[in-house]
Amino acid sequence: MRQRYTRTAMFLHWLMALLIISTFSLGLYMSDLVLSPRKLQLFAYHKWIGMTLLSLWIIRVLWRITHQPPALSTTLPLWQIRAADLTHLTLYILLFIIPMTGWLMSSALGFRVVMFGIWPLPNLIGINHTLGGQLKIIHSLLNDGLLGLVGLHLLAVIQHQFILRDGLLWRMWPWGGKK
Repeated sequence: MRQRYTRTAMFLHWLMALLIISTFSLGLYMSDLVLSPRKLQLFAYHKWIGMTLLSLWIIRVLWRITHQPPALSTTLPLWQIRAADLTHLTLYILLFIIPMTGWLMSSALGFRVVMFGIWPLPNLIGINHTLGGQLKIIHSLLNDGLLGLVGLHLLAVIQHQFILRDGLLWRMWPWGGKK
């Protein structure tokens, strides 16, 4: 039985974590800026990262479907196993819905997503500023939920690493440590 995630799963996990931190921080920063060419460029970066995350999500889901993750310890209480499963499932759902609401919001507000300034993505819906405003609120609330779940995920990692000392972190940690 494999004790660790595959290198591909680890790479996707950590790359997506880095991109989530980047786009969340960028989103917070740019939302308070006055309209300017700089703000518009930051919005473009935010969209690029979001669409990259959506693409990586597709790859990650396909990888997860075809590669069984290592089993959790049988010493964990059943409620913790179920909580971990539910948290991971919710993270996967949010990592799909959040970029989609951003893309829908951009379409509704009349701002096309153009990847890397060269590849225009299709608008998903027609211009509707009322719907765009509602999608903006939904996008923001979902991001708050994602932040809360990531915080819960980190607290679980800290508990396992420093309180329970059960080595769970090493299943997803590619930089040395236990093999």
